[in-house]
Amino acid sequence: MKDAGDVLTRSYAKGTVGARPAPDFLIVGTKRGGTTSLYNYLLMHPGVLGLFPQVRGKKSTDYFFKERGRGELWYRSHFHTEAYRGLLSRKLGYRPLSGEASPYYLWDPRIAMQARAVSLNIKAIALLRDPVERAYSHYQERVQNGVEPLDFEAALAAEDTRLAGELGKMASDSWYYSTAHDFYSYRARGVYLPQVQNWHRAFPEGQLLVLRSEDMYDDVQGAFDRVCEFLGLPRFGLPTTKTFNASARSRMPEAARAELTAYYAPHNKALADYLQREPLWP
Repeated sequence: MKDAGDVLTRSYAKGTVGARPAPDFLIVGTKRGGTTSLYNYLLMHPGVLGLFPQVRGKKSTDYFFKERGRGELWYRSHFHTEAYRGLLSRKLGYRPLSGEASPYYLWDPRIAMQARAVSLNIKAIALLRDPVERAYSHYQERVQNGVEPLDFEAALAAEDTRLAGELGKMASDSWYYSTAHDFYSYRARGVYLPQVQNWHRAFPEGQLLVLRSEDMYDDVQGAFDRVCEFLGLPRFGLPTTKTFNASARSRMPEAARAELTAYYAPHNKALADYLQREPLWP
């Protein structure tokens, strides 16, 4: 019944897609960096709409890497009509916004330009977490998902082999989705500067906001206020600042922590210089 309902709802949404604008914002990553939490905080704001139909509670369409074959009309069918937004606008006094969140969008080098092609007005938000902690959190999630049989140090050692040739396949085939590039990029995914630069090439100044995940978790309301200002939304006091999509984790092996800390040090410095910020992580 749920599947049948999904088919009917999507059919209706596609039939009215001419009245459905592109998303206003994308939360693009990084993985295990707080994407789910920020999206849920935004949904608490009276001026932010979830994906249509909102009752499904989805945060992402996966359009730009798994679902592009369904076409842009299918993608736009996930965003609320201008007529519905107009009704809310009269109640709120401002136009409500709609968007989605996917931690893979930052990582896939093809997606920034694809998103830009959908609309010149989309804004993007990137949350960047200490890459050492991010790598281990990513690994533990894959273990819990049942797709990672190796221990952490062995998985780091196997990463180059697992990812070998995948970027080439992605570059030569815009429809190709690489599970290896998504699942097993524990170390590589924490080299943030090329990812941020890639999005800056597609999204000009003022359309890409880069935040540290740690700053959001240290002061959720303060970070949320910055996001609202960036999106042009009025400030709103969050009813809760709890963390979403978190779970208990084991301790990272100290040898792996030391190795990753040394590996990321020059990359973190280059990112801090590019963003003109103080050192981001130890």
